[in-house]
Amino acid sequence: MSDTAPQAAAGTVPESGRETGPDEPFERREPPEHDPAAPAPLAVPRVPTGDAEVDALLDRLADADHLATDGHVEVYEDVHRGLRDALTALDARPGPPAPPVPYRHRS
Repeated sequence: MSDTAPQAAAGTVPESGRETGPDEPFERREPPEHDPAAPAPLAVPRVPTGDAEVDALLDRLADADHLATDGHVEVYEDVHRGLRDALTALDARPGPPAPPVPYRHRS
């Protein structure tokens, strides 16, 4: 029996994209252009507060944009700790408290 069409060698991939080996056919697929599991920036705008320490902490949130989800926790905890420390520092009074203002009775 003679074939007039040329046979592809086993294991090769012809123009059709299908493997012609003895096993089940294999379809060649192009990788997806966008990987939904890849880290993606959230693009949440950050408005400056005017406090350099707080602004630096808020800028640190951008680090999470380039990390896999399991890396976000470390960034969020770091920022939370820094913001908590900044708020605690606001409550701390430098030096002794101011003396009370005497009450003056107006007549």
